[in-house]
Amino acid sequence: MDLCKGMIVRSRAGRDAGRWCVIMGLEENFAWIADGDLRPIEKPKRKKLMHLARTNTVLAPDDYSTNNRLKQVLAAFGRPGPMHEGGQELV
Repeated sequence: MDLCKGMIVRSRAGRDAGRWCVIMGLEENFAWIADGDLRPIEKPKRKKLMHLARTNTVLAPDDYSTNNRLKQVLAAFGRPGPMHEGGQELV
């Protein structure tokens, strides 16, 4: 399954590494992502596709229509946290 609008992804690199986000839009090699908290829907972050780990979950448009609703949906995926530190996986 290719990346598409509404898909839940996990950031693999950058300050937001380990955080769950939703794809709000796609460009050539980039995606615009939001999490409803640090990155609200009104101001999504542009991120390279190679820095995103995709899931098989695609949200309905109603699930990411507001920041509060988006935060509720992403909370079900677990607490955000770093995936690695200093180049090593955290266990």
